[in-house]
Amino acid sequence: MDRDGLADFLRRRRETLRPGDVGLPEGARRRAPGLRREEVAGLAGMSTDYYARLEQRRGPQPSGQLLAALARALRLTLDERDHLVRLAGENAPARVRRGEHVSPALLRVLDRLEDTPALVLSDLADTLVQNRMAAALLGDHSRHTGLARSGYHRWFTDPDERRLYPEADHAHQSRLQAAGLRAALSRGGPDRRAAELVRRLLATSPEFAEVWERHEVSVRFDDHKTLVHPELGELELDCQALFTENQAQVLLVLTAANGTPTHDKLQLLSVIGSQSFA
Repeated sequence: MDRDGLADFLRRRRETLRPGDVGLPEGARRRAPGLRREEVAGLAGMSTDYYARLEQRRGPQPSGQLLAALARALRLTLDERDHLVRLAGENAPARVRRGEHVSPALLRVLDRLEDTPALVLSDLADTLVQNRMAAALLGDHSRHTGLARSGYHRWFTDPDERRLYPEADHAHQSRLQAAGLRAALSRGGPDRRAAELVRRLLATSPEFAEVWERHEVSVRFDDHKTLVHPELGELELDCQALFTENQAQVLLVLTAANGTPTHDKLQLLSVIGSQSFA
């Protein structure tokens, strides 16, 4: 049981909720953000003292029934619930089996996508395969080696990675990257490469250390994103994500509505590929 990690996670999740999120009245003015400990305890059907001891790193190991109640009370996602279970020293069902072999089902879909950017990522954000349009838009990811194969690592260590996004989106992307890496670390079980990514980023990136402290955990891709191409400028793209059943891999497809400036830019990109206008 990771008492420190469990206490921090419970506190962070409690602080993100408002009474209205869980069907409680706002009531009097609150001195601290989020729900009160007694409110979480009431929602989970446990004593306030028991819950307080968990946040104070001195509580007993919660049972599976109590963990399920806490997950419901804190409105945890499936990724967050599994993370909570592992912090408490229990075994959550392993949903990830990492490997370099691309899912045949995802590959069949990718092979049919010729006129829009698409790529397959591992849960550690390694690009396993990308089509010609994705390479033209995002760059050829096959050139990366070692820890730099992971998009999580590149985001916090390689300035070129950030040029793909408007500066105003950087803080949001940093939180998504850290939350995705924490989910991968939790769901994948013992994995030396995932742990090494976290260790290296904590040692080299103050920004990563700061967002890692939020203890956010999720696997999420924005439905709509703005990307910046060096020749074509900003592109407004919709993002569809198709996961394998075990969530070890995901196919990302970037599209634009017909008749929009971005759709026209993608058609031009299909012609010029990775060539420069110069």
